[in-house]
Amino acid sequence: MHLAIDESRHAQGISSPNPPVGAIILAADGTIVGRGHTQPPGGPHAEVIAIIDAGPATRGATAVVTLEPCDHTGRTGPCSTALIDAGIAEVHYASDDPNPAAAGGAQTLRDAGVVVVGGVESAAAEAGPLRAWLFRQRHGRPFVTAKLAATVDGRIAAPDGTSQWITGVPARRRAHRQRGALDAIVVGTGTVIRDDPALTARYDDGTLRPHQPTRVVMGLRDIPSGARVTDDSAPLRHVRTHDPTQVLDALGDALWVLVEGGPGIVGAFLDAGLVDEVEAYVAPVVLGAGASSVDIGGVHTLTDARRFSLTAVETLGDDVLLRLSR
Repeated sequence: MHLAIDESRHAQGISSPNPPVGAIILAADGTIVGRGHTQPPGGPHAEVIAIIDAGPATRGATAVVTLEPCDHTGRTGPCSTALIDAGIAEVHYASDDPNPAAAGGAQTLRDAGVVVVGGVESAAAEAGPLRAWLFRQRHGRPFVTAKLAATVDGRIAAPDGTSQWITGVPARRRAHRQRGALDAIVVGTGTVIRDDPALTARYDDGTLRPHQPTRVVMGLRDIPSGARVTDDSAPLRHVRTHDPTQVLDALGDALWVLVEGGPGIVGAFLDAGLVDEVEAYVAPVVLGAGASSVDIGGVHTLTDARRFSLTAVETLGDDVLLRLSR
């Protein structure tokens, strides 16, 4: 199952709005004979890709899938039927499908004589690439991560406005890997005017990664002509509002959204109760003055604080990444 979860990472971003699923097929002797992950909308699902990869070795084989195989016909046929037709003898899956339109694959497989085991490593699967899709199924909106990159005293820029680079290369490398799995990245017009970011997902040599998130600029001011976000390297949405709810509504069926700044934008999402996770990159730097990483109005006492639970700590060179969950 952990191999299937790893396989599903290749589907993050490209599969939206479909779930990023991974599948592994094992021959009777336990040998891996097929691997697959969900393709872009309209393309095959993970199970079908794995079946094609396995070829005739599917007869009597075991399929291991991160999500209950779908049981409906949409742009593609039911994965439950594909598994039955391929001669799969057993299916082990992690998470039940909460979507009523697609659920039921497990029972269809059982009715066809396939041995089905659900709930295999479900916690690991639901904390992995499936997390944002499952969140949207349950809450009807994208999963929102707020990214902070600051000094130990919470500054994101010096008094003169200089900010590149507070964090080091390993932290920036991780941030670009993450962008390659996102549906959208949100900044304010102030950040675009001041910093002129590209907001693309890039490799170390500057080339673009295969998947690019939609670049979302929120705010009433115009985007300057010639700004890097206006090039053709990634999609752009300018949402003329200061309301985070309207921004998420404008993103349709996006699954995972990263709010990157500036301080007022991050603060607005926090104030609206729309931040599900904080990723705080902390650099071993002290400025003592300059812009703070978050700006929330109306905070007067400690009881006004937005509190999160620490879920992970990661060292990236000299920097530390704190992952916090609501």
